Amino acid sequence: MDNLAHALVGAALGRAVADRHVARAGLIGAIAANMPDWAETFTGYWGWSRADFLVHHRGITHSLVAALVQIPALILIIGLIAWAWTRWRGSGSIPPWRWLALCVAITFLSHLFMDWQGSYGWRPFLPWSSRWYYLDWVAIVDPFFWLLPLVALAWGSERHWIPLSGVLVIGGFITILLVWRHDVVASWVVALAGAIGVVAIIGWVRYWFGPVARQRVSALALVLLVVYTGAQAVVAGSRKRGIQQAAALRFGTGASWAALTNVGQPFTWEAIYASADTVASDDWQIARHLRQPAVVHAVTDTPDGRAIAQFARFLAAEVDTTDATIYLRDARYARAGRSGWTVMSIRMK
Repeated sequence: MDNLAHALVGAALGRAVADRHVARAGLIGAIAANMPDWAETFTGYWGWSRADFLVHHRGITHSLVAALVQIPALILIIGLIAWAWTRWRGSGSIPPWRWLALCVAITFLSHLFMDWQGSYGWRPFLPWSSRWYYLDWVAIVDPFFWLLPLVALAWGSERHWIPLSGVLVIGGFITILLVWRHDVVASWVVALAGAIGVVAIIGWVRYWFGPVARQRVSALALVLLVVYTGAQAVVAGSRKRGIQQAAALRFGTGASWAALTNVGQPFTWEAIYASADTVASDDWQIARHLRQPAVVHAVTDTPDGRAIAQFARFLAAEVDTTDATIYLRDARYARAGRSGWTVMSIRMK
C-alpha cells in the first residue's frame, strides 16, 4: 500500500502495542512500518531505470530473510538513540528492550502484510525465489486505511496546535484527493469518509479520548480495519470462485485468472482470465503473442524483457514490424498504448 497508509497504521499500531512502555511508540511505529521502502534507497533505488524499478521495488528489503536483519538493526538503532538522548538530557529512561522489540517487529511486519493483501504483490522468499504472491483483498490505495488510524491518532493526541496542525494537513490532503478523484471513487466511500470526518471533529471538540486513552482508541481503530479487511477477504473469496469457474469455461481448466482490486471501489474486483494466447476480462480481450520467436528472444535475452517478464502477472506482447519494436506489457495495468510504467519497448535487432 501507499506510504501514508503504512505510516498511519504503523503509528496507531505502535501506540496500541507499546504506548505504556515505550516513549514515542507512535513515531517509532510509523518509522518501522515504512522501513522496507526506505531501505530500498540504500540499494540505489532512486537511480534505477524503469526495468530496475520493476525488478527491485518490493524486492529483497521486503523479503522475510531481510526482515530478520532489518528488525534487529532498527531495534538496536532506536535503543541506542534513546540511550544517548537520556544521557544527554540527564533524565528519562531507556524503554524496556522487549517492548521496543515488540513495537518495532509488529509495525515492520505490518508493512509486509499490507503489501501482500493487494493485487500488486509481494515476494517473501527472495533471494531464493522471485515468485509473487497476491491476496487480492484491498486496493493498493484505500482511504479508510488513512482515515481510521488518523482519527484515532488525533483523538489520542494532546490538545496542542502542533498535533492538530499535522492532522489538519493530512486530513486536508485526503479530502482534496477524494474530491479530485471523485470520478473513480465510489459515492458511498465519499459519503462515509465525510461522515467519519464529522465524527472526528465532534470527538475532538468534546474530548472523547485523550493521551490517557490513546492506546485504547488506537486499538479500536485497528480492530475496525481488521474487520473491514476481513469482510473484503470474505467477499473476495466468493468473487474468486466465480472468476475461476468463468476462466475454466472460457479457456479450459488450465486457464489462469485473478480478481484485481479496484482503487476507490472497495468490495469490487475486476475479473481477468488468460490462456497461453489471450488475456481477457468481461469487456475486453487482447492477444498475447508470447510464442513469436522475436518475443521469446526479447523476453529471455534482453534486460528489459526479463524485467517485465518477472514482474508481469499477465504478460502480453505487441510486435510492430514497421519500426522493428516489440512492446511488452503487464495486462493488469496496460491493455493498449505504447507507453506507461508497465510497458517496455524493445528494439529488434
